[in-house]
Amino acid sequence: MPISLGLVGLGAFGSSFADLFMSHPLVERIALCDREPERVARFAVRPDWQRKFHPRDAYTSLDEICRSDLDALVIITQPWLHAPQCIQAMEAGKHVYSAVPVISLPDGDEILDWCDRLVETCTRTGQLYMLGETTIYRPQTMHCRRRAAAGDFGDFVYAEGEYFHDVDEPRSNLRHVQERRQASQAGREWIALREAYKRRGVVSGPMHYPTHSTSGPMSVMRAHAVKVCAWGYANRTGDPYYAEHGDAFSNETALFQMSNGATMRICEHREIGLPGREIFRVYGTQGSFENDHWCNKEQRTPLSVAEMRDPLPPEVEEAFRSVSKTSDFYGGHGGSHAYLVHEFVEAVAQGRQSAINVWEAVRYMAAGVMAHKSALAGGEVLAVPDWGDAPG
Repeated sequence: MPISLGLVGLGAFGSSFADLFMSHPLVERIALCDREPERVARFAVRPDWQRKFHPRDAYTSLDEICRSDLDALVIITQPWLHAPQCIQAMEAGKHVYSAVPVISLPDGDEILDWCDRLVETCTRTGQLYMLGETTIYRPQTMHCRRRAAAGDFGDFVYAEGEYFHDVDEPRSNLRHVQERRQASQAGREWIALREAYKRRGVVSGPMHYPTHSTSGPMSVMRAHAVKVCAWGYANRTGDPYYAEHGDAFSNETALFQMSNGATMRICEHREIGLPGREIFRVYGTQGSFENDHWCNKEQRTPLSVAEMRDPLPPEVEEAFRSVSKTSDFYGGHGGSHAYLVHEFVEAVAQGRQSAINVWEAVRYMAAGVMAHKSALAGGEVLAVPDWGDAPG
């Protein structure tokens, strides 16, 4: 069944998804929403958008677009707005796609409260929620899920997830990202809110944005974190970025006991002399995956990206190719963007829970929140809350 959806937030990241959502064969109507009208205009005037976009579907606020008759909203706004905006949309009868993370706040207790409110809202309203976590649709993750479904790992014994992203990483400099965010209307509002947290003495850390590292191993093993102990490394150079950001640590490393009995190590590092790396490794009693190799007790087999990827439906692939500005139509973050778009659109059209539903999303988030709490407590072992599995 064809659907209608609105794109909320058309900054640099939101804009990178716009053509994919517009071109998907199951999307028959698309709307645009941003507080800054020139962002909407970039797409509204394009001839190739005219068959699915009408000027009446241009909005300047979430309140306005929530009053529309659209089926779903794709929310790619400032990270601290994600959870409350998704709840507002679901209360208005919209299915929602949220950019990562679930929410970004310095206070871990507030993050957990928003996780609880998201699960409650999905349960009560019956609306669908999907987190746009890119690691879930990296080729490596897709390959490992197929292997796991076939039983090729045997029993899982150990896993590692790493998100190494130094603040000065040339391909994505976090100082520049912060500057761009703070230059927007919403970004300027966030500066005042962030200062209020600082006055309260609340300190954050990289584990408050853990989903790039936690989601890969957890989705492959189909297991969630039960207990955690973690430690932090505090910047020693006086770099103002960390103080301005309100971080107690520049790097955090955690060890988790998982619900399946395996152990999982997670690294979220923002100060490290290494090119950016977003990767995971999973080890089982019969087979293992590491560094794009499938391994068993006899050999290591290298895998290409094409071998690891799941196929997209031919008509979806053709549509995405038609709007691609490069030969690689899959998009960023390891080619995950095309799969995220297809999964959300298809889930809404079919009325089913997405692969990254709210119950999965809060598990990825809660693991990091409790790891940060443990690091602040010098490595104390803490329980990780859980909201259970998706119904059905």
